This record gives sequence, C-alpha cells and structure tokens, in this order.
Amino acid sequence: MKRLIGLTALAGSLLGTTASAVPVITTFEAAGANAAAITATRDAFRVAVGGGAVAGANGSFGGLRREINWDGVPAGSSDPNPLAANFFNVNSPRGAVFSTPGTGFLVSANAGGAAPVLFGFPNDFQAFSAQKLFTAVNSNVTDVNFFVAGTAQAATTTAFGLVFVDVEVGGLSKLEFFDANNALIYSRDAMVAGNQGLSFLGATVSGGAISRVRITSGLNTIVANGVLGNPNDDVVVMDDFLYAEPLAAVPEPASALLAVAGLALLGGLARRRQTRST
Repeated sequence: MKRLIGLTALAGSLLGTTASAVPVITTFEAAGANAAAITATRDAFRVAVGGGAVAGANGSFGGLRREINWDGVPAGSSDPNPLAANFFNVNSPRGAVFSTPGTGFLVSANAGGAAPVLFGFPNDFQAFSAQKLFTAVNSNVTDVNFFVAGTAQAATTTAFGLVFVDVEVGGLSKLEFFDANNALIYSRDAMVAGNQGLSFLGATVSGGAISRVRITSGLNTIVANGVLGNPNDDVVVMDDFLYAEPLAAVPEPASALLAVAGLALLGGLARRRQTRST
C-alpha cells in the first residue's frame, strides 16, 4: 500500500504540471485633465475588445464587451447607502463580483440626493461619464472576480480596463491580473493625471485568461462621504470599468491530456497491484 501511495503522489505531481504558453498582453493607457484626454485610448481599447460603441446592459452580449459606468445604480444602492458586492452579477448581471479588505463599496450620489456628489470632494474628483463614481470603503484595494453573467459559475475574461480619478502621485495606483492559479500575469501603474485628472489603464490578454483583477487606488481611503482615512495621502477613486465578457473557464489542452494520462497511469498501477496480490 505504501508503494501505491507514493506512485499516486507522483502522478498527482504530473497532473499539476502544465506546458502553458506565456500570454501576450497589450496595454492601453492615457492621462490628462479631462475626458477628452483619455477618450481616444478608451475607444481604442473598446475596439480591441470588440462589441461596438455601446455594450449590452445585462446578461450575455454575444461574448464580447461589458461596461459598468455606475450611473444607472439606483439611489438605494448609492451614497450614503452601500453597493452590494454582487450588484453587477445579481441586480444587473454583468458577471463581476467585487471584494475588498475594507468594509464595502460606495457609488457616489446623484445631484440633489441625500449625500453630496463626488463623495463630498468636488475639488478633487470629476466624472468621466457623468455623474457617478465608485470606491471601496476603508481600503484602497478592490478585487474583481468573474462569473458567467447572472450565475455562480466561475469564469475568466481576456481584457480589463478602467478610469482612475485624481491620480496625483505615481506608483500608488495600479492594475494587476491573476490567472486561474492565482499567479500574477500583469501589473501596471496608472499614469499621473494631476488634481481632478483622469487616467485610463487597460490591457488585453492573448494566449491566457484573467481570473481575478486587483485594483489599487491611491494610498488613502474613503471612510464615508467627506471623510478620509487620513488628511495627507493621495486619495483616488474610479469611474468606468470595461472588460471582455466573462466566459466559463475550460481546461487547457495540455492540462486535459496530462489529466487523462495520469488517470490511466493510476488505473494501470492499481490493476497491476491487484494481479500481484491474487
């Protein structure tokens, strides 16, 4: 029995070995004082991902592009009320679910609402697509995991981009992609845009897939409307998210072949041991 366990462990190690190709990643980035400074780059990213000028609202959009611009989020899910982490997979199914080490998420209020617009910082932020913005609460980190829209089935995507608002200090706001094995496959800092400025950062992945996106936005945090984590560090929020439609993950061909070979090896060893014992 001990020999069989050892050989099983060996086969298990073979099953975990894949001959994955290195993905090809193309970056799209721009920064400036207003929407006009980044629109051409945003549009080039749209073209690269596919899906036309206007992405579908909910459910599937033919396997092409999804967009979240926050502006359709109702008052009941906007500042001062929290946004549910799964809002864009349940209420408005677009296959994205958020998480954060912080305490939740906020979408800024409409003008005339219960809370001041732009999280109470009109001298620091502007909207790329009027009029709402997005932020994690009590954290500068937002993770995005992907699902087949409207379901609990895990999925991957091949492109993700977003608009950062108010990047004033370099090296503090960035975009990271992780594959299905949670290995980092891409990391890029957002370009500096200055006070109230807008920075677009996105990338497409060919020959690979994105299982999780991590967004780091500045160093400071928003605690509540008009309240920062501290009075000194750069605070950055987010506007539009754009990404390729999340699709169900499929095993790589090399992985599938190794799995079949490993199972065959185990079956053969078990039969040989049974024969010897009879």
